[in-house]
Amino acid sequence: MTQTHEKAGRAALTLGALGVVFGDIGTSPLYALQTVFTHDNRAVPTSDEAVYGVISLVFWAITIIVSIKYVTFIMRADNDGEGGIMALIALIQTEPARRRVAKALLVALGIFGASLFYGDGMITPAISVLSAVEGLKVVDPSLKELVIPITLAILTVLFSIQRLGTQIVGRAFGPVMAVWFTILAVSGLNEVLRHPGILRALSPTYGASFLFSHGHTAFVALGSVVLTVTGAEALYADMGHFGRSAIRRAWFVLVFPALIVNYMGQGALILRDPGSVANPFFLLMPGWSRIPMVLLATAATVIASQAVISGAFSVTRQAVRLGFLPRLTIRHTSEQEIGQVYVPAVNWGVFVAVVALVVGFGSSAHLASAYGIAVTGTLAIDTLLFFYVVRNLWRKPLWLSVAGAAAFLLVDLTFFTANLTKVVHGGWFPLTIALAVYVILTTWQRGREIVTRNRVEEEGPLRAFVEELRELDPYRARGTGVFLNANPETTPLAMRGIVEHLHSLPESVVIISLHTTNVPHVPPGERLEIDDLGYRDDGIVQITARFGFQDATSVPEIVRMVARHDLECDIHLNRLTYYVSRIAIVVSDEPGMARWRKRLFLAVSRNAGNPLEYFKLPDDETIVIGSHVPV
Repeated sequence: MTQTHEKAGRAALTLGALGVVFGDIGTSPLYALQTVFTHDNRAVPTSDEAVYGVISLVFWAITIIVSIKYVTFIMRADNDGEGGIMALIALIQTEPARRRVAKALLVALGIFGASLFYGDGMITPAISVLSAVEGLKVVDPSLKELVIPITLAILTVLFSIQRLGTQIVGRAFGPVMAVWFTILAVSGLNEVLRHPGILRALSPTYGASFLFSHGHTAFVALGSVVLTVTGAEALYADMGHFGRSAIRRAWFVLVFPALIVNYMGQGALILRDPGSVANPFFLLMPGWSRIPMVLLATAATVIASQAVISGAFSVTRQAVRLGFLPRLTIRHTSEQEIGQVYVPAVNWGVFVAVVALVVGFGSSAHLASAYGIAVTGTLAIDTLLFFYVVRNLWRKPLWLSVAGAAAFLLVDLTFFTANLTKVVHGGWFPLTIALAVYVILTTWQRGREIVTRNRVEEEGPLRAFVEELRELDPYRARGTGVFLNANPETTPLAMRGIVEHLHSLPESVVIISLHTTNVPHVPPGERLEIDDLGYRDDGIVQITARFGFQDATSVPEIVRMVARHDLECDIHLNRLTYYVSRIAIVVSDEPGMARWRKRLFLAVSRNAGNPLEYFKLPDDETIVIGSHVPV
């Protein structure tokens, strides 16, 4: 029975991954080859040599970038089960600090790669949903005016249901994508059987010959070929939602074969009927099935948006954990998977940007010019970070690391260079978004370092302060004071403040530091670590409380648990006062950051979550003591 449940659980995760992770890359057959053969005035000819060459490039691009680089290798690099470029940054930061300059440069590059992912994450929902709904114009040109309103309505529903969690969303979308990939395979296989010669395109010689014989036209065409691998970084970033195994199973069993067979089927159709380049995807289908396929394609491209939305949640969560963003409201939506999260601020921020893109650009054709530059930039950065991990953390031989990095970078940078032509035609948008996000992330990281350093100096060591209390002998008022403290080694600013200004201290003092673990729940018996700081008769006790990511972070509940222990420090539950240190950041003239970045840090800090809500503190029993900390 247990094995049956395990198999059912694996099947559910695989189906969920199918509905969330592969939507972006799975809908590329709708437009990728059509774009290659109809690209402005440099359209690729439909000769046998060109068709075989393009299909060969598509096959090897997907195989090398997705199957080999990401699914086989890069997905081995996870940070507590999380994937994505932030996971690589976290791994690099764990390495000993003997390569400080190299690490700093790679971390900065990684942050920019993560910023590029946000830029791509805004474009993908806009272009995918808009391109699908534009299929209405094929059915009836009079419906043209409804395209934008219907697109906005679909996007509103899509972003509204994110709060339900990626597992529930994935289960709803999974069966749709299973049908989608099955139809991709069947429709492509039907044409391949009619023209089996297309199988020759599996040889890399056809792709190489096409590149060398068609010069600039072939190079520019690579900017469209790369559309077949959009979604590779989202696949990696979504690893925390469903796990490495579920994604690999779905990719190799269904997604990869279906994509390759469909692209080869489209190639065979173009060889048989060159006029089919107008829309090779839908012309693969029998005439009676094209209207239903427009509806299914609409559903599939809506689902494509889910991959990057979920990836944006994962990247944001890791950015908060790594100190690149303030504490945001992050809701865990699964009892089993720590990576399944919902971030309201990111969800609605991306939604606003997507709506602006749809209204501003007005059509998928205009948006297409902005697509690709962010994707290829992230691909290259992932390669650099991954092989630094391979060499310096996994201790693989230098020759192996260099050879692997060189091979993948050759592919990545070729695609990146081909997409540089898009910058002036719309590619500036994701680059602008990426630059803005990069400035915010690096500003918060640097500002946090400065504030933490200054705060630690003001707080001072906790044990030294407890020793000072014996000499100061402050008045001990009846009742219990609970002080929250982020750093268990230092003195809470609120505690230091009332001693210095009021010359008093509660009779019983409980200092609480919280630590969130990477398991869903921490049993009550394992939750508390109690330290009397070496002075059992001073009425002061320090508590380190461990929470699972699904446990409610309730400080009053911790205090009730502490009261049940036999302590020298008496806990008066009916005379409790909670003390919270709230720092007011002051922009100073101290060196460390430019003044405009200090003001930006101050603005971002105002969006941090309310600690009283986060820690479930009662308003009428909580005193907030402010302190000024310069930045």
